Amino acid sequence: MEHEENDCSAVLSEVYLYLDLECSEDRRQLIQKHLDDCPGCLREFGIEHEVKALVSRCCGDERAPAELRDRLRSKLGQLEVQTEAREFLP
Repeated sequence: MEHEENDCSAVLSEVYLYLDLECSEDRRQLIQKHLDDCPGCLREFGIEHEVKALVSRCCGDERAPAELRDRLRSKLGQLEVQTEAREFLP
């Protein structure tokens, strides 16, 4: 099955959400179907999956110091969420 480049870009942009189980079940199913049908994305997904597994093995048991976590929470609380308008050209 041939996929459009936009479909592949969307899937690859969400691969970490997929790996971390941070997207809806419906979206997970769509991404899994795309990966099953698209060898290029599946190959890229495999690379992403391996990198994530390596980082987890090397750093999985480490936790940031409490002071750093508190500072990050404070900074994140101060951020405004901004939506970027994107224009798609035909």
